[in-house]
Amino acid sequence: MTEMAIQERDGAVTISVRVQARASRTELAGAHGDALKIRLAAPPVDGKANDECVRFLARTLGVARSAVEILSGHASKTKVVRVTGITAGDARRLLGLEN
Repeated sequence: MTEMAIQERDGAVTISVRVQARASRTELAGAHGDALKIRLAAPPVDGKANDECVRFLARTLGVARSAVEILSGHASKTKVVRVTGITAGDARRLLGLEN
């Protein structure tokens, strides 16, 4: 995965995410181009997939749900997510992206 997927600035980390809704379970699925692919068990209806994405990232990264915010792509499979309270290095390690 390229360095584009996770960037650190202004005391927060931004993560490029590609989601696949209606998967059998919520899980990390590796790289999708320069983004982190996440399979979500929730359907893309009434914001349920976005809520599941925020919940899953908060739990995986060990931060509060309020520390995870979708900046762009609310109605898209490709999203940019901002996470406060974590460094880019910690995010890469917790998401299993370190070599």
